[in-house]
Amino acid sequence: MSVVRSKICGITRVEDALAAAQAGADAIGLVFYAKSPRAVGIQQARQIVNALPPFISTVGLFVNATRCEIGEVLDAVALDVLQFHGDETPADCEGFGRPWYKALRVGPGIDIATQAAHFAGANAILLDTYVSGVPGGTGERFDWSLIPGALPKPLILAGGLTMDNVAEAIAQVRPYAVDVSGGVEVSRGIKDAAKVRAFIRQVRGVM
Repeated sequence: MSVVRSKICGITRVEDALAAAQAGADAIGLVFYAKSPRAVGIQQARQIVNALPPFISTVGLFVNATRCEIGEVLDAVALDVLQFHGDETPADCEGFGRPWYKALRVGPGIDIATQAAHFAGANAILLDTYVSGVPGGTGERFDWSLIPGALPKPLILAGGLTMDNVAEAIAQVRPYAVDVSGGVEVSRGIKDAAKVRAFIRQVRGVM
């Protein structure tokens, strides 16, 4: 079985980013979407990224942002990867000089394989829970049995993951990576270091 990677998303504080790194997270996520309770500003994001040790990937999450808005962030913040979590087309996601992946929200009737194939230039596909009017971060899980057995891109699993169910999710879905936000929080945007450590232990299979 290959190593499953982990991303702690919705980081808003330097201390939470460092706690994620110390726990062994492979990546942290910064939300550049003003309507999110986990949104960060450019200066705040830069402080977080600059405090990280080496070998931790930084992911910028955008929701229907303009190319100008994304460019402004990239000019100021050293992001490694872009995550598009809105209604972006493939053309909206390309041309930023960064690897990127597309989030798809899973609900009744969605054809995951067809939608994933549409984003041929993506480096991965993230699957999250569909909730009407909310682009992500709902804390709700979807029916993992809806995921096709083979996708054209590496799969990042999100949506309602916690330290209590992530081992089950990995065993059933066999994702490339798992992505958690609300499942390791004490309040919106504030991470619980103990929950982060417990989550990473479960991902790594260390009891």
